[in-house]
Amino acid sequence: MTRARMPRPHEVAAAKRDPRLLRAAREQQGDDAWRTRGACQTVDPETFFPAPSEPADAAVALCRTCDVQGACLAWALEVGDCHGVWGATTPRERRAMLVAWRSDVPNPGLTGPTPEHRIGPVACLPLLPIQRVGRTDRRDPVGAAS
Repeated sequence: MTRARMPRPHEVAAAKRDPRLLRAAREQQGDDAWRTRGACQTVDPETFFPAPSEPADAAVALCRTCDVQGACLAWALEVGDCHGVWGATTPRERRAMLVAWRSDVPNPGLTGPTPEHRIGPVACLPLLPIQRVGRTDRRDPVGAAS
């Protein structure tokens, strides 16, 4: 298995202008029951998780006809899902979108989550800084009293 690379700056810039990402930003806080209305409900889930050597064209084509495409992509970006097809995007496309989604640079037309909501799984982007939540005392690993 190969490790995913960080998106290049020009890929992130293109992702910020991608209409699918802009739609996801608009629909991110819409109806929570969007999954029940997805076009994917009538299709085998394996369609959306092709092997790395297989094309994802069938899944992407189905997603493009779906009414909840934006909410689906917003969900995938929020949770950092880096496998399968979500919101008519492949994992490679979402890696660049994820950087744009979580960036602190304001972008007109893109109203992604606020900085406090951007902390989450970053399995697709292993080189992003992760915020420490607590303090770990390595001198006493078993918790014995001093």
